[in-house]
Amino acid sequence: MSRTMRQARHFLRLTDVSREELLELVERAAEWKLLGKGGPRPLERMTLGLVFEKASTRTRVSFEVATYQLGGNAMMLSPRDTQLGRGEPIKDTARVLSRYLDALVVRTFEHAKLEEMAAHATVSVVNALTDASHPCQVLADLLTITERFGGDALRRPGLQVAWVGDGNNMASSWLEACCVLGFSLRLACPEGYDPDPALLARAGGRARVVRDPVEAVRGAQVVNTDVWASMGQESEAAERQRRFAGFIVDGRLMAHAAPNAIVLHCLPAHRGEEIAEDVLEGPQSAVFDQAENRLHAQKALLAMLLA
Repeated sequence: MSRTMRQARHFLRLTDVSREELLELVERAAEWKLLGKGGPRPLERMTLGLVFEKASTRTRVSFEVATYQLGGNAMMLSPRDTQLGRGEPIKDTARVLSRYLDALVVRTFEHAKLEEMAAHATVSVVNALTDASHPCQVLADLLTITERFGGDALRRPGLQVAWVGDGNNMASSWLEACCVLGFSLRLACPEGYDPDPALLARAGGRARVVRDPVEAVRGAQVVNTDVWASMGQESEAAERQRRFAGFIVDGRLMAHAAPNAIVLHCLPAHRGEEIAEDVLEGPQSAVFDQAENRLHAQKALLAMLLA
């Protein structure tokens, strides 16, 4: 079939999949993890383009390794490697790359750029991070939850998730997951740093914003945090440190969570700011399992979109 006629499916937000599809993705990710480097190679003779405007460690490496282990090839395309860096329209780049590649994995700043790429691409477009959403990370986080609390943890009622810190793209993706799966989500954010109000409204009573981290964490099985100043916000770092004082995930805060609670952080971490060293390195930390799970979750995602 001509590339111009292909009906591609995109993954721009977690709300792009149904509840059952999301649960199945997590289950398939667990299966890929058990297979390790073996198993089927559904991306044989396929090539993915990694269109990255933002620096990356985990996202780039995990997508490249996932593609290779699935039998395909990944090609890194930074702005300096393409005419995007010289002002070529996104719609032109998307249409041309679609003639060469089997999927585009895009990591950029403005979510509108990702949406424009998807609107004009005739192959699948995957959100590898924008300022609005980071769905691949939360997909890996959901796999981590099932590993710690059982394979049916996302299907059982009663899961309580806490977010402590900025209402950033990660907070938005947790809200998206809440909308799809229906768990309870409490977000502790300083005033003026709330998450997307449209997503909050969509989640309804399942999610709410509070100002006290203790209130957010109390009884939670999963405690999440992230850096206070993300890429592109470096000029705000000093002001954010002042406004986020008291929003550190440390031992005193974790004492209010469920006794078997786990701690998640998408990394890189600023130890001693948003998370204490002894918590990040302590027995409740699932941070490095969470990082590894990017690989397995993305294998499940790519297989679903392309196989």
